[in-house]
Amino acid sequence: MTEAILERPVSAQSEQPKQAQQAEQATFLPLSSLRVKPGHNPRTYFDAKAQADFVEDIRENGILQSILVRPVEDHYQIVAGERRYRAALEAHGPEYQVPALIRQMTDEQADLFALMENLQREGMSPIEEAAQAAKILGRLKGDREEAARLLKWSLPVLNSRLALLQCSDAVRTALNERKLKLGHAELLAALAKPKQDILLPKILQHNISVQILKAEIDKAACKLDAAVFDKTDCAGCPHNSSVQGTMFSEAISGGHCTNKECYGEKTEAKINQVAEGLKDDYPTIRIVRVGDNETRTKLEAAGNKGVGEEQAQACRACANFGAAVSALPGSESQVFHSQCFDTACNSKKIATRIKGEQEAEAATKAQQAIAQAGAQPAAQGATTATPATASAKPAEKAVTSVSETDRVKAYRENVWRVAMTKEIANEPVLSRQYLIALCMNGCARNISDTKLKTVFGKMTKTDATKYDLGEQVKSVQEQEAQVQQGLLTMLAATAMEALELHKLKQLATFHQLDLTKHWKLDKELLDILTKSEIKVLATEVGLDKAAGDKFNKLFSEKKDDLIKALLAVEGFNYSAVIPKVMQY
Repeated sequence: MTEAILERPVSAQSEQPKQAQQAEQATFLPLSSLRVKPGHNPRTYFDAKAQADFVEDIRENGILQSILVRPVEDHYQIVAGERRYRAALEAHGPEYQVPALIRQMTDEQADLFALMENLQREGMSPIEEAAQAAKILGRLKGDREEAARLLKWSLPVLNSRLALLQCSDAVRTALNERKLKLGHAELLAALAKPKQDILLPKILQHNISVQILKAEIDKAACKLDAAVFDKTDCAGCPHNSSVQGTMFSEAISGGHCTNKECYGEKTEAKINQVAEGLKDDYPTIRIVRVGDNETRTKLEAAGNKGVGEEQAQACRACANFGAAVSALPGSESQVFHSQCFDTACNSKKIATRIKGEQEAEAATKAQQAIAQAGAQPAAQGATTATPATASAKPAEKAVTSVSETDRVKAYRENVWRVAMTKEIANEPVLSRQYLIALCMNGCARNISDTKLKTVFGKMTKTDATKYDLGEQVKSVQEQEAQVQQGLLTMLAATAMEALELHKLKQLATFHQLDLTKHWKLDKELLDILTKSEIKVLATEVGLDKAAGDKFNKLFSEKKDDLIKALLAVEGFNYSAVIPKVMQY
């Protein structure tokens, strides 16, 4: 995946060599045509004096190095060179022409190039590196090893950088302004943000060394009053102590555990316990740690960050939907509900919703304009043009269905096999036709001798398992024609048990298998779903309307009680609707 991110611009150019050559040539663009993407530039701190000097240099000498941009809608987005852009804008104004290198890029490529370009320059702060590394980690869905390899960092370096994202705003600013050492910031990141803000002025005022700060934090890092686990056993523990007063006492002193390893193990056990308790509720439960900022986002239906009501309903059944359990300092074991763990997909869904709303609004205005034009007499020979937006393509409908997990697939496949077996076994003529077709298709090997022997034994009240081939022929010959016909009918039916899945689906499609005759919503399926998935499925089949006002309240119950209530809705036909996840 990472090679693809790095190589894609090159491969894209090789597909269109002429356009690529033109795009790679530096051209001059007015500053007014360039835009800065909010939050795109890893640099958040610009030294005022250095920037002023840079402005004067550009005022006198111009820009000597091209700005890297990519075309986005009606403008060019800056990928690398924001500092040059800012300085040129201040020195010469918006119509100043600057050298620019235009390159087609995806969001992933743009983020990567921005980070790499800045990493190769002096003066980028560790906080800025951490913020961009977190974005890349988010696009890799939390895979830290892959992120470290892509960034050419060791895993410990990546983890220590990401940990800086837990720093308070004041600590971040002090680090960016080079007033605080990186070692100080890494230590402070292990504390809750309010404590960091108390300690920071003391460190700066007294010039406290990293070594002394570490010793003080280590003594008080395991405060018992902040522990999230059961502290009953801690009362008489020899490791339960109090920190002697120091200049940090008002911030981090108090009863604490001197056995840091034990404290950490109990905290981790509590976090895992909370996560385990949520498994009935969501498809995905993830423990989030420092640096995981960009690996999750809250799923919202409305508002600026909303994906739309219908899409949100679909997202709640996605395998990337769930809850996050915090392992962050100061909020250990806290639960964040309704999280999306595919932030790139979430951003695309938001963009799709916004685009759909804009197109719908434009189409409405176009229709109104047409209506108004039609109400007025047209000039002789004039024609009425239909705006393109009036016939705009409707937005793609969100697919609302339960995720096809391995357990759901296994359950569904069994339902299909049982249904097809019953259909074939009940139609002798059709079974013979299917038997011939199965043999021609190379599926004779799928006929189950074990199943057939069992059927033979039940029909003839004999034991067919002890016969050799000759004895089995004799045993069949001894049976009446009706029994032989019944056995022949069962040949095709027994093949359903071992038929390859894709062929089973082909046969069910040809047969036009009506699952409503063989299946209805049951406890077995609901048991293998989470509560969020159950809600999606129940809404899809109409249980929400049948249950009425009490429907949403049911989901505050335990899963077993929820299932019982949903399967006992009065007057609801549980076999009338086959949900998408069960369809072949």
